[in-house]
Amino acid sequence: MTAPLDTPPRFRPRPWIHLETPQDVELWIAEHDQALQELIKPQETGYGVCFTLAEGGNIYMQTHEDAIQLDVDDEASWVTPLISAASGVEPPRGSYWLLPADKLIQLVIGLSSLVASTTLVVGHRFGSRGGLGNAARAY
Repeated sequence: MTAPLDTPPRFRPRPWIHLETPQDVELWIAEHDQALQELIKPQETGYGVCFTLAEGGNIYMQTHEDAIQLDVDDEASWVTPLISAASGVEPPRGSYWLLPADKLIQLVIGLSSLVASTTLVVGHRFGSRGGLGNAARAY
């Protein structure tokens, strides 16, 4: 169920602090996981984090034990070479990436200097082109 447009967002953007070391990223991951456990309701799907890039565009990320899902919106497509370099994965034909879970730390370090803010999201339809519009709302 989608919140009415006049409802204040449940999650607000948080300014990004540049992460330089694997330990910095591990701490961010632990804090992010704790926030998801505390704030996401059991019936909610499509939850993750939206990285808003300083130079434009958004990357939506959801992590699993064995994979990382990314949706890169058109405005952020300029970051494709960095994602490919950090993950060792060839760019997909579209905007949906499926990466090995063990590449999360390298990916976040690679993106870190480009991120302006992050926002928790729910209702994002990962892998669905329609999911990059209204379905991916930061509540």
